[in-house]
Amino acid sequence: MVREPGRAIGLDVHREFCEVAICEEGKVRSAGRVDSSPEAVEALAASLGADDRVALEVTGGAWAIVSILERHVARVVVVSPGDTGIAQARAKTDRLDARTLARLLWAGELEGVWAPDELTRLLRRRLARREQLVRARSRAKNEIHAVLMRCLVGKPPFSDLFGVAGRKWLRRLELPVEECETVEACMRHIEFLDTEVAEVERVVARYALSCSDARRLMSVPGVNVICAATFLAAVGDIGRFRTSRQLVGYLGLDPRVRQSGSSPAKSGRISKRGSGSVRWALVEAAASVIRQPGPMRAYYQRLRARRGHQIAVVAVARKLAVLFWCLPSREEQYAHQQPSLTAKKLRLLEIRGGAPTKKGSPTGTWATR
Repeated sequence: MVREPGRAIGLDVHREFCEVAICEEGKVRSAGRVDSSPEAVEALAASLGADDRVALEVTGGAWAIVSILERHVARVVVVSPGDTGIAQARAKTDRLDARTLARLLWAGELEGVWAPDELTRLLRRRLARREQLVRARSRAKNEIHAVLMRCLVGKPPFSDLFGVAGRKWLRRLELPVEECETVEACMRHIEFLDTEVAEVERVVARYALSCSDARRLMSVPGVNVICAATFLAAVGDIGRFRTSRQLVGYLGLDPRVRQSGSSPAKSGRISKRGSGSVRWALVEAAASVIRQPGPMRAYYQRLRARRGHQIAVVAVARKLAVLFWCLPSREEQYAHQQPSLTAKKLRLLEIRGGAPTKKGSPTGTWATR
């Protein structure tokens, strides 16, 4: 093995400080702590050599530190905590963690995670913010449902309790004073969150309109802009996966395999490695895709007859991941798409992105008599 020149630096990153260790000529030593502020990290980077290499684990501030260090050193390796063995060590301290990173980097035993570009990082943060907002909105809605249960109010007469008619019905209910205050506070919170979610979705819609890969993914019936954007944010450059099998493994949709001795290999549950958000988005899209006529629905029905609904839906999600690899790689749209449905989705995407609705003006879509 050809060893790279320079020193190997290990950083154990925390919110307030970074523990530093240096491995030089195979010998590891601790180098103290530096603050996690931009000024302190910049000073640390300036003290390193151009041939040095730095290793750190993925944390909340890891990418900000990487952006500072990569201008001063030969290479910055960002590793997943599960790939270093540090979490399973018998003795675990900040100093030992930094020394372990430096030693593994010097030995060439660290494989870095893929570093997303700036556009992908922005998309990830926006989708993560939307997910937090939607969860907060769901909690507020669940609190209102709990109020109705406590007050022995029957099932609401509307499928969407928080639509226009449902909200009018809620205001007309005669509830105890304290429960009325809870409902009113939750409704104000929901209205605020609706506005914030709409603002984030407007930005995501504009991104999708400018991204040809997102439009290709949305040509699949049942796949919306959030599913397409979540997939692209998690995967980034699709060209870094040589085969669809690699992509399926990266998303954690591949089955676990167990084999020992002369016994045959057995497949189990999916590995669930990688992003949980993209797996959730693919399963949600699969539940919608199987309601549309086409090969995905036929595949789901065949598998459901043998294995049941849940396994069949996850299998369709895996099929979608393979399809999502094929479409951008071949620069094609879905062969079994419904052109009118795809056009409708793109038009709604334009409106969500801020385009005028053109209400009342003829579009030529419908024939007039």
